[in-house]
Amino acid sequence: MRRREFLAATSAAAALAACGSKAAPPLPPGTFSGANDVLGHRLRKPDFPAPTETRRVTVAIVGGGIGGLSAAWKLARAGCDDFLLLEMDSEAGGNSRAGRNEVSAHPLGAHYLPLPPREARATRQLLAELGVLQGDPDAAHPAYDEKYLCHAPQERLYTNGYWQDGLWPTLGVPSAERAQYVRFQEHVAELRRRRDPAGRRAFALPLALSSRDPKLLALDRITMRDWLLGAGYTAPGLFWLVDYACRDDYGTAAAQTSAWAGLHYFACRDGEGQVLTAPEGNAWLARGLARAAAGRVQPNALAFRIEQGRKENVCDVYLAAENRSIRVVCRELVWAAPLFLIPHVFVAPRPRWLAAIRSAEYAPWVVANLTLSAAPQTRAGQPLAWDNVLHDSAALGYVVATHQQLRYAPGPTVITWYRALHEETAGRQHQLLRDRDAWAAEVLADLARPHPEIRELATRIDIHRHAHAMIRPLPGRLWGGTRRDFERGGAGIQFAHADVSGLSLFEEANYRGVLAAERTLTRLGVSFASSL
Repeated sequence: MRRREFLAATSAAAALAACGSKAAPPLPPGTFSGANDVLGHRLRKPDFPAPTETRRVTVAIVGGGIGGLSAAWKLARAGCDDFLLLEMDSEAGGNSRAGRNEVSAHPLGAHYLPLPPREARATRQLLAELGVLQGDPDAAHPAYDEKYLCHAPQERLYTNGYWQDGLWPTLGVPSAERAQYVRFQEHVAELRRRRDPAGRRAFALPLALSSRDPKLLALDRITMRDWLLGAGYTAPGLFWLVDYACRDDYGTAAAQTSAWAGLHYFACRDGEGQVLTAPEGNAWLARGLARAAAGRVQPNALAFRIEQGRKENVCDVYLAAENRSIRVVCRELVWAAPLFLIPHVFVAPRPRWLAAIRSAEYAPWVVANLTLSAAPQTRAGQPLAWDNVLHDSAALGYVVATHQQLRYAPGPTVITWYRALHEETAGRQHQLLRDRDAWAAEVLADLARPHPEIRELATRIDIHRHAHAMIRPLPGRLWGGTRRDFERGGAGIQFAHADVSGLSLFEEANYRGVLAAERTLTRLGVSFASSL
């Protein structure tokens, strides 16, 4: 059911109720949360009080998402403790934050981490430090703590009224289409094995370590859908799976996603398919990084004016909880906030920065956490998988927060539903992100198809909005040159957000944060062992 049809149906239901029919039960209660957009939108018409205090630090980090936390983690590991991390929200973590209620912790955004490849050395070092990766972080196939490895069953697909294991559509799919599945998988396996003369993988993670083969980089100039058609693929199930993959990782349909990014999704890892997860999603990773910055994080802090000088940077910061401003003077600045904020904050930003930012687009997301009195049932009575995907849905399905507890006995649970607003216009996105009840109703309508009893089970629905969740890898964005100035950084400033990579992935944000910190340490003359 499309959103327009859904709204028409609910309007008709309301009209019938007004005429005397039995009224629909009220929606379950819940919250409507998101990033601190009220504070962030003040940058459009800055009216902040003048600073009344000056603080001096060696390094200031603006932004407490995974990039900023990773920069702080690396600085602390190198013994550089004179830094301050400025975070606009009440807590750091960005898209990896979590909520909690009496039933379970649950994700508000990112909810899993695939086993990182060897190139993602910083991510593997972090996992080893947290005790999740066991043994040598540089091993080809290290062991992982089973507490975090996703327990079986990992994923299922609801299609044609039935649940099937795995995400490749197989029910009722003819052999000729299945043969295309095999051909595509063989193609991906070949790309996964390919190395250029310099030994670089065709598609590496982080992407900066990927091959610069012109034939591969040319894939960034076309869409993933066009690449499939050009390669002779026609199987509807394959097109659906690739589109789902692009929406899942990039918040963007395959018809809009760079073919380089689309193939990167399938070819950048080793193909094991295992993921690390927890009831709170990726919040455990954010907390692990944040421990290194303990005592040096300033929450509810909005950087509203940054002026770069020859020897130091001046950053004016509004402390929302205190309704006052301070001035932070630093020798080195790490910008770990989204790039689109730069024109609103920097005094005289470089023209090349502005040109690159103008071409960027962001994918909004809506995440709904449903607290249920009991787990919904499948037709065959088998337990839910961790990831439950609906084939004919604009949403991506849901994950089960209590899955890792291995609790199959009846009892309350929390499920987390995801939807990227890739098909909506900017104005429409803004409108939809402001209506909690409409979203709660849509979530219930979407989930009622596989679970007709969902309305009776739902005791509350908490909606969380990500208005600028992730940068979109549109054709030409990854290898067209627009990211180069941010990748290089400059005297006194480094950029640490995943936006710099063009892919909103944990490993990319972690890499950018650690790289920014290592460059900063080099400029400060601090010795360190590289994590990259």
